[in-house]
Amino acid sequence: MAPILSKIAIVGAGVSGIAAAKQLSHHQPVVFEATDCIGGVWKHCSYRSTKLQSPRCDYEFADFPWPNRENADFPSHLEILEYLDSYASHFDLRRFIRFNSKVVAIRFISDVSANGDSGEYGVLLPGRPVWEISVMDTESGTIQLYKVEMVVMCIGKYGDIARLPEFPSGRGPEKFAGKVMHSLDYCKLGKEEARELVKGKRVAVIGYKKSAIDLAVECAETNEGEEEGKSCTMVVRGLHWTVPHYWVWGLPFFFFFSTRSSQFLHERPNQTFLKTLICLLLSPIKQGVSKFIESYLTWKMPLEKYGLKPEHPFLEDYASCQMAIMPETFFRHADEGKIVIKKASKWCFWNGGIEFDDGSRSEFDVVIMATGFDGKKKLNDIFPPQFRTFLHYPSGMMPLYRGTINPMIPNMAFVGYLESVANLHTAEIRSIWLARLVDEKLKLPETRKMVEQINEEMEVMKRTTRFYKRHCISTYSINHSDQMCEEMGWNPWRKNTWFSEAFSPYGSQDYNKTTTK
Repeated sequence: MAPILSKIAIVGAGVSGIAAAKQLSHHQPVVFEATDCIGGVWKHCSYRSTKLQSPRCDYEFADFPWPNRENADFPSHLEILEYLDSYASHFDLRRFIRFNSKVVAIRFISDVSANGDSGEYGVLLPGRPVWEISVMDTESGTIQLYKVEMVVMCIGKYGDIARLPEFPSGRGPEKFAGKVMHSLDYCKLGKEEARELVKGKRVAVIGYKKSAIDLAVECAETNEGEEEGKSCTMVVRGLHWTVPHYWVWGLPFFFFFSTRSSQFLHERPNQTFLKTLICLLLSPIKQGVSKFIESYLTWKMPLEKYGLKPEHPFLEDYASCQMAIMPETFFRHADEGKIVIKKASKWCFWNGGIEFDDGSRSEFDVVIMATGFDGKKKLNDIFPPQFRTFLHYPSGMMPLYRGTINPMIPNMAFVGYLESVANLHTAEIRSIWLARLVDEKLKLPETRKMVEQINEEMEVMKRTTRFYKRHCISTYSINHSDQMCEEMGWNPWRKNTWFSEAFSPYGSQDYNKTTTK
């Protein structure tokens, strides 16, 4: 079949993909979605108990608030999918989406580099095809070629490809007589299948991040009240801070991190010498805030009792977007013996279960590895070889200006690869910024200056947290949005009074373009 021509291709119809499609809708983009529905990880990487880790009002599009946004409960993944479906229907976004269309290869077909001879990044819609995309129909297996001027990658870092631990020869899953799976496979099970998998079984869950914690609770609840019920063992390789809710000693959590005044304590890229000096002078206050929060968490939850108190400061987890909400029933199940904690930095399989680094062995029937996803491989599998080296720095972070443009890859944008506390808002404001860039309503700096900005952000991350490989802007997210607003010609100060500007939390509603400032 002859290639189909289009201006813009968007890969992925998760949160980032539909945000980009909405903002670029006047260009009639084509959106390739490998599955039969929108929603991304909310559809394909969620358990029956998965919930958002924040209130509704912190996870909404600027021009499409939740109908019950004042509800303080955290919405379930099904409620989030319903919200995303409503958003897509309201703005008629499904007309752009090609479902069951998996991008299997992207080929560069232009003879123009990203920055040409002038050192400037070229226009995103040059009027001629730049990329050729091979798209497989997942139902028929046929391949259709598309030629486009620009690609927006929205497949994200999570889901699709499981990250699995490496084991010594002969000590991997093949040695184990029981069942081994990744949490990604567990998500694909139906309610009854999942229940039967763990009911009455000795289950090990590998990991201690949000997906592992939720899995352990599901396993414990499945066996609760069952005479033949067994405990679920969490194999904890590394510790991170968790929070029971968004209040600390009676104060709202946003007071510490989500206002201009609170973020003023933290280093930001390209800050002035005076700001650097102020940050240095205020560093005891910043450290005190972290200690203040830690004191509440160790008082509220039995972290020390179960050996779950991290050695590093709370701030380092927050600055790397690794803070997780602890389900309120987790420690009750631990007290009842339904959840058992086993700390082990290394482990491997034996015929009957798992052998730990201290030489001890435990018997299991099922092992579920909540060990994350390989987002790098997901991109490498479809990217042309000449650009793969530009996807990630040796540090592990993806080099993106404003979290969107890789200066060395022409006519391509990335949405959903920069993390913050509110990832939906992060994706939306970058989609708004990208649409203005596409329409040539703003101009990018020279490539050299973009690379300098990217490097400075990475250095700030390295100085802030040991977990810097995650490109997270949570401690300076307002400043990051300020810079984007200035480039778009918006007033970065979005509140109506100076008091609100200093002490009220920032959210997506502050960036609604219809809001009068």
